[in-house]
Amino acid sequence: MARKWFQQAGRKACVVGLDGVPYSMLHRLMRAGAMPHTAKIAASGRFETMDVSLPEISSVSWTTFMTARNPGQHGIFGFTDLHPGSYKTRFPSFRDVRCPTIFECLGEAKMRSVVINQPATYPARPIHGSLVSGFVAIHLDKAVFPARHIKTARQMGYRIDLDAGEVRDDPDLLFTRLGELLQSRRRMFDALEQEESWNLMEVIVTGTDRLHHFLFDAWQDPDHPYHQRFLDYYHDVDALIGHIHTRFASTQNANNFFVLSDHGFCQARHEVYPNAILAREHFLELSGAAPDPLEGISESSRAFALDPARIYVNRRTRFPRGSVPEGSVANVKKDLTALFGALEHDGHPVVRHIFDGDDVYDGPEKHNAPDLLLVPYNGYDMKGRVTADHPIGPRRLQGMHTWDDAFFITTRPDLVPARDSFHLIDVPRMLLESLDVY
Repeated sequence: MARKWFQQAGRKACVVGLDGVPYSMLHRLMRAGAMPHTAKIAASGRFETMDVSLPEISSVSWTTFMTARNPGQHGIFGFTDLHPGSYKTRFPSFRDVRCPTIFECLGEAKMRSVVINQPATYPARPIHGSLVSGFVAIHLDKAVFPARHIKTARQMGYRIDLDAGEVRDDPDLLFTRLGELLQSRRRMFDALEQEESWNLMEVIVTGTDRLHHFLFDAWQDPDHPYHQRFLDYYHDVDALIGHIHTRFASTQNANNFFVLSDHGFCQARHEVYPNAILAREHFLELSGAAPDPLEGISESSRAFALDPARIYVNRRTRFPRGSVPEGSVANVKKDLTALFGALEHDGHPVVRHIFDGDDVYDGPEKHNAPDLLLVPYNGYDMKGRVTADHPIGPRRLQGMHTWDDAFFITTRPDLVPARDSFHLIDVPRMLLESLDVY
């Protein structure tokens, strides 16, 4: 089949996303020769570290990437969010994104996008081009737009994600499934690259994040029995990047190549439960009678936490059993900042940064934002679990997200802002500028 995208006038850009890959890891892998294609691409442009959205989770960061807006504008604050005016939690979907995506901006400019495995895009909605949703996607037939590509996806055995319960305690099966996911991405890229006209091509690899959660010890320890397989997997990721770059480089006007991650990663050593800390210090009281523990928040509660470390003041103006008047919110935030700032474990501080939501977010959705956000020191994995008996417990996953140490690579160094520090939101703006849209 003839490649239709040769017929599309104008610039082209290509993005490869590596979910949860830290700058520090990628730098070491490239220097060690484990990722030669990526190293060559980085050497031709810029390779930088960056901070990401808060909280440092994929649903928030990838939505920031695909909108070039902060959560106060796009409205996604976590994997779970609160129903307005209640303590009930829900799973936000693509329908909940409150501002245009970069794909829609390109569509207004008569430019087409092909987006493969973009997290937080389920259910797939129409774009000017093609979209295959990434996690969390439940049904394949609702994860593909336009519908004509569903048959293609089914015929190739396309996989959206692995089954965490199946692989969590079976490293051999984990690597098998990760390899299958990579092959799924490659097959879908090959199919849509041939069938579609496009100006933007985007492919996201999420298996990197899964590997880090379940087997990050294998990266940290060269003597680990799965260390070499960890490196082999990254060699395969690099081969996919090289394959996409080679195909992209053969197109007309193809000089805008980007690779990035949505957050960093490090080894987890302990889990930390902010709600248990709030309960111990009498900021949070639960009745225990509600089916959802958060719905049992009493009128005497002053604060509670949602995953991973979003702290909400129990405001009278916001929650049905709110106890804190607006005039006292600043004092409660001050007390909470002192509480978490002093938190220690075995003589080590636990919380590295405490951000005020007023300083982090701006936009029409800011009223739904958390009041404080905690960023822990590496090793202390924050969890929003409500029923934990102790403030700090053993880890359940080997790896945890970090707010810093994400990365981006671009072959357009002229687009990189002239400053020392970078944020995830800079990348989609550079991307749109590379296409003469932003």
